[in-house]
Amino acid sequence: MEQYLIGQFEWFHRHPELSYEEVDTTAKIRELLTEAGIEILPYPLATGLVAAVRGSKEAVDGTEHTIALRCDIDALPIVEETGISYASECKGKMHACGHDLHITAGIGAAILLQECREELCGTVKFIFQPGEEDARGALKILETDVMDDVERIWGFHADPTNEVGVIGIREGYVTAAVDRFAIRVKGIGCHGAHPDDGIDPIPVAAAIVQGLHSIIGRNINAFHPALLSVTRIQAGATWNVIPAAAELEGTVRTMQREDRALYQRRVRETVEGTAAAYGATAEITWIESAPATYNDGKMAQLCEKIAQSQGMKTVPEEQSLGGDDFSYYMEEERIGRQVPGCYLKIGTGVAHPIHHPAFCVDENVILPAAKYLAKVLAEDLDNMLNE
Repeated sequence: MEQYLIGQFEWFHRHPELSYEEVDTTAKIRELLTEAGIEILPYPLATGLVAAVRGSKEAVDGTEHTIALRCDIDALPIVEETGISYASECKGKMHACGHDLHITAGIGAAILLQECREELCGTVKFIFQPGEEDARGALKILETDVMDDVERIWGFHADPTNEVGVIGIREGYVTAAVDRFAIRVKGIGCHGAHPDDGIDPIPVAAAIVQGLHSIIGRNINAFHPALLSVTRIQAGATWNVIPAAAELEGTVRTMQREDRALYQRRVRETVEGTAAAYGATAEITWIESAPATYNDGKMAQLCEKIAQSQGMKTVPEEQSLGGDDFSYYMEEERIGRQVPGCYLKIGTGVAHPIHHPAFCVDENVILPAAKYLAKVLAEDLDNMLNE
């Protein structure tokens, strides 16, 4: 089993595909699951797929439960610099975020559960999701009815900050809500030697940046993780002309729902008020992405219990102001009800960080990860019968 999974992992690593281009990746996943006798659900997805392992053990009360595991499958537009023998064969593309491990561990867990389905009471759906790096791939899956009967959902990620055999887990918030803003400041262009003939948008933009950075210190609870970053400023095209407009772009990251709403309001007020004070105007576009990910307490405790039973070490999962569209699967606004979820980290050997061209997964983690996930999923179904 270990050599089989390592071989598949190396194939996925050699053949990375970017978001929504995962055609060969999807075909390979389908091939491997079909060979193992695992059911592929007939959802009309361009890339990605959903499979199901259905237990044949009947519950005493006839109750049937369904849970799900999300495994993301896309790669990044990065030139690989690992030097490994199975490096990417696709120029400028690389599995630099561990999604090749996610695919392989998910397939391994599915095969292990399929082999012992006589002892499995309930159904596990395996969601091999496209476009996570685009932050909207989960929405493609949610265009189907895949979550209609799912009662709990699990997610995981490669973690190069911890050694193999270490599981990072935490109850509560673990990834942030991700929002993007774009601002256009409108002034009046004029000659650089006669600024009094116009309205210079550049000092307006500078004042807006200063005002935006004061929101955290004076509006957000000091114990709430949050940040605002202005990441792009653009204005003018030459040295002696005051431009008519300036553009700013950036991101806001929050954990608490109330902070997300507060930020959106205060950013708009700060931008419009500052522009007006200089005699200019400003337009702001706010683009919401994935919400924050919140780990259910009972699910987090199960993760710790299973890790200990398999001789693994657990550490507090690091809270990150990065985002993950895994959170969409739990969002009431998307699926009409709140679905408990848990997003854990699996140590892949201390190495370069994710998204680095030299990021590399220790292959010794592959089988233990598959076995761990299979055990978590099986025991979660058993626990649901007793709740």
